[in-house]
Order: sequence, then structure tokens, then C-alpha cells
Amino acid sequence: MDENGNATTPKKLHTRLRLWEYPEKYILEPVDGLADSYLSISRADGSMKLIGELPLQGSVHSARVQTIYGIIGVLKLLVGSYLLVVKERECVGSYLGHAIFRVSSLQVLPCNHSLKTSSAEQKKMESEFSTLLDAAHGTSGLYFSYDVNLTLCSQRLHDLGDESKLLPLWRQAEPRFLWNNYMMEPLIDNKLDQFLLPVIQGSYQNIHAKVGNKNVDVFLIARRCTRRTGTRMWRRGADSDGYVANFVETEQILQSNGFTASFVQVRGSIPFLWEQIVDLTYKPHFDIISREEAPRIVERHFLDLRKKYGSVIAVDLVNKHGSEGRLSQRYADAIQPILSDDIRYVHFDFHRICGHIHFERLSLLYDQIEDYLTAHRYFLLNENGEKIEEQTGVVRTNCIDCLDRTNVTQSMIGRKVLECQLKKIGVLGSDEAISDYPSFDGSFKVLWANHGDDISIQYSGTPALKGDFVRYGKRTIQGIVKDGWNALARYYLNNFADGTKQDAIDLLQGHYIVSVSRDFAPPVKAGILETYASFRLALALVLAGLMFAMMSLRQARSDVRHLLLSFVWAGLSVGLAAFVRANGRMFTNRPRLYRSRH
Repeated sequence: MDENGNATTPKKLHTRLRLWEYPEKYILEPVDGLADSYLSISRADGSMKLIGELPLQGSVHSARVQTIYGIIGVLKLLVGSYLLVVKERECVGSYLGHAIFRVSSLQVLPCNHSLKTSSAEQKKMESEFSTLLDAAHGTSGLYFSYDVNLTLCSQRLHDLGDESKLLPLWRQAEPRFLWNNYMMEPLIDNKLDQFLLPVIQGSYQNIHAKVGNKNVDVFLIARRCTRRTGTRMWRRGADSDGYVANFVETEQILQSNGFTASFVQVRGSIPFLWEQIVDLTYKPHFDIISREEAPRIVERHFLDLRKKYGSVIAVDLVNKHGSEGRLSQRYADAIQPILSDDIRYVHFDFHRICGHIHFERLSLLYDQIEDYLTAHRYFLLNENGEKIEEQTGVVRTNCIDCLDRTNVTQSMIGRKVLECQLKKIGVLGSDEAISDYPSFDGSFKVLWANHGDDISIQYSGTPALKGDFVRYGKRTIQGIVKDGWNALARYYLNNFADGTKQDAIDLLQGHYIVSVSRDFAPPVKAGILETYASFRLALALVLAGLMFAMMSLRQARSDVRHLLLSFVWAGLSVGLAAFVRANGRMFTNRPRLYRSRH
């Protein structure tokens, strides 16, 4: 409110900044006409202050100048601070009429001049931490808007009170979907609202099509939760607070005939304590931790979902038998005490029922949940912006990774709901389906396939498997071959790259804080054998041993001693291979900073 008691609009975010790089400081100059002050950031320690003017003209010549498009935040390490800014952006579409941008390129600006006076040990540790920031450049799926809160779905945005709508965007944001929540803290402390750019990680896809003589726009937005974020094998299950790995909220938005409709689904790992630590095998075994805690954690997880989404139906797609079956049974047992009219559980053995090619059998699952979808509806605004339908429940889908089977299933549910919405607003006739319009049908399939690929790349490092069915409506030879290649790529990344990536994620998200004043453990130090364990070296030695064995065997005809030598070389190779196999975890790339608290 202003001094007369009238409502005031929040100050807009700066959309373009001129970055002046001086030897001792960075100065950010708004060039969008929204302010007459400048932000000065010390290159010694990252301290910030607003100033009224640029340095004298004589010193301008010593500065490098470039244009940036926003501040992601500041990350404090052992000695210095590091400023993350948006170097390049791409406008990818709109959300409720407001432009959405994807971060095309990040830039890390060091504020660590004080490192010059630090000890050798501090310099070494700072260097190790700062190299992890290189992973920030490769972070995919970062989106932002200068005008609208991307962390909230359409229904929650519509239901925001007038006072909340007047708050700066970062204060309106849902913290669990705010990717740079931790890195924004220094800017929040300095009350720099116009520089605070909320960023989400996820996916944004949109299509425009003609259905008959009607224009139809469909948008698909994914919001990744940051509470238990990480890589496929190093973040599984839930933590003790009920936050689960790979939790993603997916919102499908329809705009046509003056109407706006929205439908929200969620996915997330099986919500109790379990893990699957890589050990060089193709499919490491599952470990269920603190079995007795499962009911409490499941209850905590679903109570949180109830609070945020209303009624919940949990669709469990994992195998009923084998190693996955143990997880499924534990899930079913743990959720049993809290089942009610508001919390339902449906198990659907995807692989047994659908196999690898008969995904049309998902209609059997739809038959089981159709009554739920009908009862809990979707969000719908009429031509006057008035709410005439409200979504009162959510479908929570999981498989093991919550990627491939989950995406196929969510796309099926999204298609069914979209057809209901199109019929409701008069775009489709009562006996028509999306498949009756091949162009629209094809675009919608690609929309969901790209959505699944984006989510999968962030969690596993590769596009989604089974994507050909989502993209084309059927399995193809090319798609099966591509799945095989992506499965091998996942194996390599999980075993030999994701540990370092997990460290980088934990650093950026504040799960590991480089500060002696915080209650976080120091980096995990490896033992002597673990320090020097190298799969590449071991593989080279095994192959070398086999090569020498073959060479000795070829010479055994002329000298019997070579036969004995060949057995020695072969024995050494087999012994080393057996040692690596028995101690597989030691030869993988593991996180060193922060071990999730189960």
C-alpha cells in the first residue's frame, strides 16, 4: 500500500543489465529504464551495495562490458563467492500470456580476490569446490519469466490473494520448485528485489494446431522439486522427511475458444528409504533401509501431497515379482494404514501387462482410475476469466526411475483429460477423439515425448526410453535400438560420471554448504585403496594380462616354460577381474560431499 492506502504494484524485474567488469568490482547497470541506481559487487568477497552512479569516466576504459539478462544468485565457497548470471536466453513461448525464457548459457563470475592471502590448503579446497561449478554451465532445463510466477500452476496462481499478487515474484514462489532458492539468499539479505530472478528446472513445450475450424494451444510445463534432487542412482526413494527423488509436477494447459483449462499430475520415487548403489553391475540390487520407518515416511509424504493437491491416487507401475516386487510390496504394505476416500493406491504391473510393445493395454489402467479423474476434474476458466471447474485431486505416478514407464502413462492420462476438456468447451464433438485429427494428434505425441526426454536427461543423463511409443503411438525398430544405446549410456554415466555431478548439484542447491559455521560434514575422504582404485586402470591391466597370456601361449610350443607363464598371466587377469567385480562400488565415480540423510 502507498501512503494513501492504495494498492501498489510490485517493482518489475530488470530484464537486461549491462555488466561492467572492473579489476576490483562488478557493476550491474539496468538498461531497461526501471531504475536509476547500480548494483556494485566486490570481487574480493562478493559483498553488495547499490550506488548512485558509475565510476569516473577515466576508469571506464579499464572495464570490460557485456550484456546479461539476469542474476541467478551467489554461491559462497570456502573463501570466495561466485556470481551466477544469465549470459544468453531464448524466448520459448508464454505462460498465461507472459513470455517464458530458457537459459541458453550461464556465466560464473568469481569474487575470490581474497584467495590471494589464503593458505595453501584453503586454495586447494577452494579450487576443488570451484571446479564443480563447471557443472552449472551444463545444467539443462532452466526457465524463468520476468512477469509471472512459474513455480505455481494455473489454479494456484488464480487463487492467489490480492496481497500475495503484490509481492515480488521471489516471495510468491513455491520454494520446493525454485531452483535457485539457496543461491538467492545473499540478494534477499540485501533487499535486491528487482534483481531476484526466480528460476525453475524442468521442461516447457507448446503446440499450436487447428482442430476443425478452432485454434487450439496446448502447453506442457514441468517443475522439478529441489528437496531431494540429484542423479538417477545417487538419489532414490525418500528422505526421512518424506521428500522423494525425481519429484516433478507436470501441468498440461489448454487454451481455445476463449477458455483456459489446466490439469496437473505428479511423479516421484517410491516414498520410503531405499537405495540402489552402483557397483559396475548392469542392474545393482535394491536395498530397503529402516523397514520399520516406511509407514511413517509414506504417511508424511502423502499428507504433504494432500495438503498441496487435495485427494491423491497413487499409481504404482513397478513389477510385482523379482527385485522390484520387494519394493512394490513394501510400498503397498506401508500405504495400507492411510488408505481412505482421499488416498487411493493402484498397482499396475506395466512390464507384465504391456510388455515391450503392447502399450495400448494401458487402457486397462485407465479403466481403474477413470472414476477418480471424473470425480476430481480439472481447472477451467471461461471466456470471462471466471473459474467454472476446479481440480481437487492429483494422480501420483511412479515406476523405479519415474521416467520411462511413468512418461508413457502420464501421456495417456493427459490425452484422456485433454479430450474431456476439448469436448467440454465445444472443440470436439461428443463422439470425436484427438486421433480423428492426425496433425494435432501427431503434435500432441511429440509434445509429450519431448517433455519426457527433458525430464529424463536431467535425472539420468539420457533421453527417455520407450519414447517412440509416446512420439509415434507405436514401438519401432529404430526406437528399440535407440533404447538399447541409451541404456548403455545410462550405465556409463551412472557408474563413471554421476558421482561428480551429484556433488555439483548438492553444492548449487545448498545441500552441502562450504562453511565451518554450518552443521554439515566435511567432504568424505576415501581410503588409500579407494583413492587409487581406477576402473580404467584395472581394465587396462586385465587386458594387458590376457594379451601377455596369449603371447606366452603362442610360444609354448618352443618352450614349455611359456605355457606356465601364460597360466600365470591369465591367473593374474582373472584374479584382478574378480577383485574388481567383488569390489565394484570402489571403482565407480561416487559423490564425496554430502551423503543423503535417510
